[in-house]
Amino acid sequence: MATEDDDPIIQEIDVHLATSLAEKLYLFQYPVRPATMKYNDVTHLSARIKPKQQKVEVEMAIDTLSPNYCRSKGEQIALNVDGTSTDDSGSTYTTKHMDKQVFSSIQSVVNTSRFAAAIYRKGELHVTPLHGMLQMRPSFSYLDKADAKHREREAANEAGDSSQDEAEDDVKQITVRFSRPESEQARQRRIQSYEFLQKKQAEEPWHYLHYCGVKDSRSEHERQYLFSQLAGMVETSELTKSPSEYLSMLMPPVEEEELKVPLAPSNVLSMTQLRTLPLADQVRTLMKNVKVVQFANLMGLLGSGVDPTAVLRCIQQVAMLVQGCWLVKSDVLYPKDTCSPHSGVAAEVLCRGRDFVMWKFTQDLWVIRKEVAAVIKLPPEDVKDFLEQMAVPRVNKGWEFLLPHDSKFVKKHPDVVQRQHMLWMGIQAKLEKVYSLSKEDMMPKKRDPQPAVPVVLSGERRVSVAKERARENHASLENDHRRRRPGAGAEPQTSGNSLLAIKIKEEPLSEDEPMDTWLGRRAANGIHSDESSRDSVDERLAARSQGDQAKQVSAELRAFIFGTLRKHYVLSLSELKRLFNLHLASLPPGHILFSGISDRMLQEIVLDCGCKQILVPFPPQTTASADEQKIFALWEAGDAFDQHRQILLEIFSKNYRVRRNVIQSKLCQDVGDNLSKPDVDKVLKDCCASHGGMWYLKGTLPS
Repeated sequence: MATEDDDPIIQEIDVHLATSLAEKLYLFQYPVRPATMKYNDVTHLSARIKPKQQKVEVEMAIDTLSPNYCRSKGEQIALNVDGTSTDDSGSTYTTKHMDKQVFSSIQSVVNTSRFAAAIYRKGELHVTPLHGMLQMRPSFSYLDKADAKHREREAANEAGDSSQDEAEDDVKQITVRFSRPESEQARQRRIQSYEFLQKKQAEEPWHYLHYCGVKDSRSEHERQYLFSQLAGMVETSELTKSPSEYLSMLMPPVEEEELKVPLAPSNVLSMTQLRTLPLADQVRTLMKNVKVVQFANLMGLLGSGVDPTAVLRCIQQVAMLVQGCWLVKSDVLYPKDTCSPHSGVAAEVLCRGRDFVMWKFTQDLWVIRKEVAAVIKLPPEDVKDFLEQMAVPRVNKGWEFLLPHDSKFVKKHPDVVQRQHMLWMGIQAKLEKVYSLSKEDMMPKKRDPQPAVPVVLSGERRVSVAKERARENHASLENDHRRRRPGAGAEPQTSGNSLLAIKIKEEPLSEDEPMDTWLGRRAANGIHSDESSRDSVDERLAARSQGDQAKQVSAELRAFIFGTLRKHYVLSLSELKRLFNLHLASLPPGHILFSGISDRMLQEIVLDCGCKQILVPFPPQTTASADEQKIFALWEAGDAFDQHRQILLEIFSKNYRVRRNVIQSKLCQDVGDNLSKPDVDKVLKDCCASHGGMWYLKGTLPS
C-alpha cells in the first residue's frame, strides 16, 4: 500500500473566487478560423448585444488592399445589396465595394455553471464564473438584402409595364373575413411556433458597445476585475472552526427519519385526510369524486357529528338537485380557462352541454344519447363522458339515471326543492336561448309504457283486499262526511261495527274469463297535474291574502320589483321572471317568497309599483313568446329624466324600432332645444338597445 511519502506535496496554491465580472464575462470562440490567426489586429468597426438572448454581433473591416481580395467580386456584391442609389444613408457598403463583414453569435453551451475563466498571479489562482460561451460565425444577412432588392426591382418593372395603358385603377372586390376566437390549444401552438419565437427575439432592443483593443488602457483596467478583491485582506488558510465543529460538518449526526404517509394515487381519496379539511372543502372534494350522491349517503361519508344544515348549505354551492339526488355542478368539474381532455373544447362550451344533460334528467329518468348530441353538438367522447358521470346505459332503452329518486329528501326539505326548481327554471331559460329551442322541445316526452304482466286474482282475494282498503280509508271518509254534513258540530255516532256495514258487490266468475286486475293502471285520485297544482297554489295564495303573511309576501315582492325596475327601467315579463328566479335562488331556505308566486300576481304588483305596460307593435313574423311581448316600464323614477323617458316610451308604443335622429328630434320638440347629447345618451341607455343602426326597447331586440 502506497504511503504519503511516495506522493509528496510539491506546492500549495490558493484559489480565490472573483465575482466582479460574474454577470458580464463572455467567452468568444471562432470555430471557422484557426487559433493562430487571431482578430487582435483587425479593425473592429462596431459591436452590439442583446443581453437576455446572449446574442452578439461584431462588425470587422476587410483588408481590401490584400492580394487575396477580389475587387470586382466585392463591387458586384455591394451593387447587389445597395443597388445604384447615390444615397449613402441607408447603404450597407458606403465605399461601393464589400469592405466589412459581420460576425454573429450562437450559444455553444446553455448551462455555463461548470465553466470559469482563471488567471494565475503570484502563486494565487483567481477564478471568475462565465456568464456565457458564444461561437462567432460570419453572418450572410447581406445576401438576404440582395434578394429583397432583386424582388423589389422585378415587382417595380412588372407594375410599370402593366400600368402604362391604364387610365385609372380597376375596382376590385375585397372579401372581409373575421377571425375566430383563438382556443387555448391553438394559442399554445402559436406560442411554440418558429414565427412567434422569431418575433419575440426581434422585440428585444440592441445595446450598442464600444470595442477596446487588447492593449488598450481601458482593457487593462477591466482585466483587474478578474482578480479577487478580497485577496490578501483576510487570512483564509487557517481553519476558523474547532475540531469538533469541523468533524460535525464532515459527518453530520443521523437524524431520525419522520414517518411519512405514502402518497395515494390521484384517483384515490383518503377519508382520514379528507376529514382534516373544512366542511365546505370536504363536500366539494367528495362531490368531485362521486359526481352524484343521495343526501343520506353523503352524511354517512362525512361521519357522525356533522350538522346536516351546514352540509345542506355547503352542497348547494357545488351541486344541483336532480331526481332528489345531488349532482355536481359543471363549473366545478370544468373550471374556467380549461378545456376538454378528449377534444380540447373550451370549458364554457362543456358546461353548457353538461347543464343540458343534467336538465334532461330533471324531466325524466331516461335520456337518449342521440337526442342530446343533436342539440349540444359536442364530440361523441364528451357526450359519453357527461352521461357516464350521472347515468348507466340500458340496452334498447337509452341512459337511465344512476340513482333512484330520493323521495325522502324531497318530502323532508321542500324549501330546498323549491329553491332548486327556481334555479333550474333560470338554467332552462338560458338553454332555450343558447340552443334556440322551442317550448315543445323543452317539454318532457312521454315514454311508451312498458307492458306489465296481468295478474289473475281469485274473487275471494279481491273481496279481502277491498275490505282492507275500506278499513284503511274509513277514518278519512268519516272526516270528509263530517265536514260536508250540515251541523258538523254534532258528534257522529260511530261504532266498531260500522265497517261491517260496507257491502262489496260480489259477482260470479267464469272459468274462461279471468278477472281484470291490470296492476300497471294507476288511479287518478290523489294525483295532481301541473295545471291543478298551479291552481291550488293560486287558491292558497288568495286565501292567505287577508292575513299578515300575504301582506308580507306582497311587501317583499313589491320591494324586489321596484328595486329591479329602478335598475333596468324596462323589462319584459320573461326577463322579470328570470331575475325573480335568480333572486329566489339567493334567498335562504324557508323564505316567505317560496310560498309560490303566480304570473298574474307578479304582473299585478308590477302595475301597482307605478309601472306601465308598453304595447310595442311587434312585427307579424316575430318569434318572441307571449311573455317576451309583455313589456313593462317604470313610468316615474323620481329624477329629472322622467319626462324624457315617458316621451321615449310613447314613441315605442307606436313603433317597433326607431332611428336615433327621430328620437332626438321628438325629445327636442317636446322638451326643448337645450337638450344635450349626454342627456339623450342616458335616456337611450336606460330604456333601449341598439342593433344595426336602429334602436329597440329593452327586451324586444330580436335574438
